[in-house]
Amino acid sequence: MPTFTFKIRFDPEGQIGHGKVELLEQIAAFGSISAGARRMNMSYKRAWDLVEEMNTIFGKPVLHTQKGGRSGGGAQLTPTGLAVVARYRAIERAVEAAAAPHIEALAAEIEGK
Repeated sequence: MPTFTFKIRFDPEGQIGHGKVELLEQIAAFGSISAGARRMNMSYKRAWDLVEEMNTIFGKPVLHTQKGGRSGGGAQLTPTGLAVVARYRAIERAVEAAAAPHIEALAAEIEGK
């Protein structure tokens, strides 16, 4: 069955898609930018750059961060970060539901049914 992904553009600030949202989900799950990045086979710098891009897009932080050290650091999603994940996933579900019959028809066309 064919699959699709989509991005939401916020011109000229940038865009969000599955990867950035998954990064936020991984950071939330592990409480750490570096741990979230590792789960996605991504460098810490790349993860931080994506977080900064989202901060620019939304005009406020998507994460609260705490510097490392003896007590350890950490990161958690801000209300904005939580809203980004929730809204993106809601849009994703709506798009998938609306597109399902068309994807099925396309798959049938390809398979020659």
